[in-house]
Amino acid sequence: MNNVTIVGSGNWGSVAAKLIASNTITLSSFNDEVRMWVYEETLPNGKKLSDVINQTNENVKYLPGVKLGKNVVADPDLTNAVKNANLLVFVTPHQFMEGVCKRLQGKIRKDVEGISLVKGMEVNREGPSLISTLISNQLGINCSVLMGANIADEIAKEEFSEATVGYRRDKDAAKIWVQLFNTPYFSVTSVQDVEGVEMCGTLKNIVAVAAGLIDGLKMGNNTKAAIMRIGLKEMLAFSKLLFPSVKDSTLFESCGVADLITTCMGGRNRKVAEAFALNGGKSSFKELEEQMLKGQKLQGVLTAKEVHEVLVTRGWEDMFPLFKAVYEISSGFLPPKAIVELNNNIPHHRKSAL
Repeated sequence: MNNVTIVGSGNWGSVAAKLIASNTITLSSFNDEVRMWVYEETLPNGKKLSDVINQTNENVKYLPGVKLGKNVVADPDLTNAVKNANLLVFVTPHQFMEGVCKRLQGKIRKDVEGISLVKGMEVNREGPSLISTLISNQLGINCSVLMGANIADEIAKEEFSEATVGYRRDKDAAKIWVQLFNTPYFSVTSVQDVEGVEMCGTLKNIVAVAAGLIDGLKMGNNTKAAIMRIGLKEMLAFSKLLFPSVKDSTLFESCGVADLITTCMGGRNRKVAEAFALNGGKSSFKELEEQMLKGQKLQGVLTAKEVHEVLVTRGWEDMFPLFKAVYEISSGFLPPKAIVELNNNIPHHRKSAL
C-alpha cells in the first residue's frame, strides 16, 4: 500500500495536496490519508496555520476558499510527516530545499520514490545542480519531476490544464506519478527527460520577469512575443549546454512552450516585474515580493542570479543577452527599459564602407 506525503504547503503545495487527495481515496493501491508538511506559522488571529488547516480543511493563508479534501492532514513536524511515506512530493521554494533534505537524511523509508515540483537550481563551486539531482544525491532516492503550465489558483478552481512528468529510467515510477496527479481537469503525461522538463520549469521564470517588465513599460504584443521567442531560444540553448541529453521535443510538452506562455501571461513573476517597471525600479524586487505575495516566494529573480553565476563562470554572458539583462535589471544595475535594448547587444552584419 502506497503512502503519500507532500513536503511543502504553500500555494502550489496545497493544490498538489488537493489533486493527490482526490485520487488516493479512489485508488485501491493508495492509503486514503495524504500528509502535508506545513512550515508552522502563527496567523494574525493567534492560531497555528496547521491547526486551522486541519479544522477547516483549507489553507487559509496560501489557498483561501478552497477545500483540500478531508483526507489531507497538515503536520508541522517534518520527521513525523514523512516517516510512513514511500512517495514524497517536494514542493518547497528551491532556496530552502537543501536544508529540508539535510533534515530528512536518515528519517525516510528505504523504498521511497520522490518527485519534485520545485522550480529553480542550486549553484555552488562544483557548478549548477538541478533540484531533483540535489534530492537524489542528498537522500539516495530516485526523483522524477512534474512541471507544466500550472498557475495554481486556476487548477484549484478545477479549470482544465496539463502537466508533464519527467523521469530518468524507471517508467513504472512515472506511471505511479501520472496516476496520482491525473484528474479529469489536470491531464498529466510523461517523458524520459528529467533534465529537459526541469530546466524548462526553471528557466521560464526568468523569461516571465522579462515579460512582466514589458507589461510595466506599457509595450504591446509584438514586443512581448519577441521577448518570449528570444527567451525560448535561450532556454533551449542553455539547457543543452549544461545537459546535452535534453530533447528538443520536450519543449513542445506542457512543461515547455505552454508553461512559458502561461507564466508570461500570468503568475507571480510577471506580476511583480510589471510593478517593478511601473515604479521605474524605485522599489526593489525584494520589497515588492513582501508587499505583493503574502509570504510566497519570487523564483525568477533568484534563478536569474543563479544562471548569471553560471554564465560568468563559463564565459557565456554574450550568448544569452535576455538572461543577462534580466539579472542586471533585477539587481538594479540597469533600468527596466534595458529589456528592450537587447538588439544593441546582438552582433549584426553590416555592409563594409566602400
